[in-house]
Amino acid sequence: MNTTDPLLQPFQLKHLRLKNRILSTGHEPAYSEDGLPKERYRLYHEEKAKGGIALTMFGGSTLIAPDSPPVFGNLYAGNDKIIPYFQEMADGVHKHGAALMCQITHLGRRSVSNSGDWLPIVAPSCVREPAHRGFPKIMEETDIRRIVKAYGAAAKRCQLGGLDGVEIQSYGHLLDAFWLPRTNFRTDRYGGSLENRVRFSLEVLEEIRKQVGSEFIVGIRMVFDENLDKSYGEGLRLEEGLKIGEMLVKTGALDFINVIQGHIDTQEGLSHIIPNMGTPAGPQLEFAGAIRREFNLPVFNAARINEVATARYALREGLLDMVGMTRAHMADPYIVKKIESGEEERIRPCVGMGYCLDRLYENGDALCAHNPATGREKTMPHLVPKTSGKLRKIVVIGAGPSGLEAARVCAERGHSVVLFEANDRPGGQLLLAAKVERRRETIGITDWLFSEVQRLGVEMRFNCYAEIPEVLAENPEVVIVATGGLPNTEFLREGADLVTSSWDILSGSVKPKKDILLFDDNGQHPGISCAEFLANPEIKLEYVTPERIVAPDVGGTNYPAYLRALYQNDVTITLNHRLTEVHRNGSGLIATLYNEYTHSNYERSVEQIVVEHGTLPLDELYLGLRDQSSNGGEIDLEALISGKASLTPQNLVNNPEGKFQLFRVGDAVASRNIHSAIYDSLRLCKDL
Repeated sequence: MNTTDPLLQPFQLKHLRLKNRILSTGHEPAYSEDGLPKERYRLYHEEKAKGGIALTMFGGSTLIAPDSPPVFGNLYAGNDKIIPYFQEMADGVHKHGAALMCQITHLGRRSVSNSGDWLPIVAPSCVREPAHRGFPKIMEETDIRRIVKAYGAAAKRCQLGGLDGVEIQSYGHLLDAFWLPRTNFRTDRYGGSLENRVRFSLEVLEEIRKQVGSEFIVGIRMVFDENLDKSYGEGLRLEEGLKIGEMLVKTGALDFINVIQGHIDTQEGLSHIIPNMGTPAGPQLEFAGAIRREFNLPVFNAARINEVATARYALREGLLDMVGMTRAHMADPYIVKKIESGEEERIRPCVGMGYCLDRLYENGDALCAHNPATGREKTMPHLVPKTSGKLRKIVVIGAGPSGLEAARVCAERGHSVVLFEANDRPGGQLLLAAKVERRRETIGITDWLFSEVQRLGVEMRFNCYAEIPEVLAENPEVVIVATGGLPNTEFLREGADLVTSSWDILSGSVKPKKDILLFDDNGQHPGISCAEFLANPEIKLEYVTPERIVAPDVGGTNYPAYLRALYQNDVTITLNHRLTEVHRNGSGLIATLYNEYTHSNYERSVEQIVVEHGTLPLDELYLGLRDQSSNGGEIDLEALISGKASLTPQNLVNNPEGKFQLFRVGDAVASRNIHSAIYDSLRLCKDL
């Protein structure tokens, strides 16, 4: 393609010609089955290849030996069973013109011994990793020799599988554990001097080249500066990192360097190395550019390069050779195609919510907060096809994320869509989430959905509280109720009328007072976000939760920022206590807290009590329409979850006299999260 756009310029990596400068770096979405990249895994990467990406790396932390047990759905390349699956992936990706590489590693201390084959985890010295809390065995030389050979054998399997190359992972894992004085106390030839500490890595590179030869592409993703607080320990500094890089490059075994800055052995460290919303775009780019100037090798980087402008800047300024847009491709695998077609403004944005990684680190699979097709490519479309059936009149009530997605998908199908919204703007609860300054990017979800429904010609009626007559006046054939919910305060035995909801605070309808107790019985973002919103030196705030930890459903890339805000503002954190009653006490309030472990009640005297306990469905309209619908509001669950519309469409008939189908989605059903709400609408409406 003849263009001056630096993103679309080809790049020659050794013998491999990459068609543009965009890659998805090695990451593990936990789509593996039995440690193998089967159909779901393959389709996920194929979709990015269809979308025009030049290089997709997979198998973030693909394991090479049995004493590196999986901790987040890792692939296992320690035996030959994986080779046929590599071949299928290579065929699937290559047919769309993209290259494919696998990241290989030994986790070292970043694992647990009570998983996999229940072998002791190993490390250069017995230094426990805080994040995974395992105590490693000190590696003997027999372990070192065995693992060196395992690295070479895993790389060979990648080569036999038809992959274009491998990337060795070296940050927070085994290789760099040898580099760091804080994790390597050895006195043998693998410890002490820098040369000794790098010896293991040099042996690994030598073995890999011995097994794959000189032509196969081999790179490394490595840390050059841990950026570690000295109170935690003496971390790797840039000066020594450059020396290590020089020693590795000097071997001639490496074809590229993927730059990392930071450390991942604590959750707080992880939140910086994989930065989320509220942090600057491309925070490691200048650092990566400095590394690029030191070495005569291609340099890659991926750290919150979540939109095209930042990626383009990185290339234009000569900071990178290839730019990693990994999470951005989870949000939209068609980034390149949209750039090529002049539709850059239509790219679904990665807003940095961290839902993908938080699920992963909480032992789930990686899913995008607002693209439910990612990871579900077998049943969910990224590009919604036109219907081959009858075009229908569809009415959607509510312009929150579920309602907007319903309108978008129905319009993409070719239907005529009318969207009612009681507010003067779209967004629903996302408008509240964006009130927290650090999380203001959340509104990007709504902005994208709204721009798409506008593009598709959806008729929008704002400031319109739709009731039954307004809906029926449209003569709809399908009605989708996405009216959301209202804060739930009904869980209290007494005093529900005395409390303030998190919505009231975030919306500004109720002014915060100076002495507040916030009770969070949700465990997701809403409660802790409200606490961050309130946290300031002028407010005495106590955060109370019945859970044993703060916000248990907020994962490791997000909760450090929340805790940082709470601790910096001297917020009192009280765990394991449940708010049961609220009583008036003069001009103030008395909160009764129950500890289910001691079976004791405790009282707090405060000015204001803020509660977050999810929502109750705003379902009056749905219930009023239900008896007039043909399906009585019932969703065929088997049809919904099958994903095969041609075989199982939504065609239940409970009332033959009904003139329209009725469905409800999102919080109009029950209190759930953004992903659930949007997924509701996609999997329902793609079949209408």
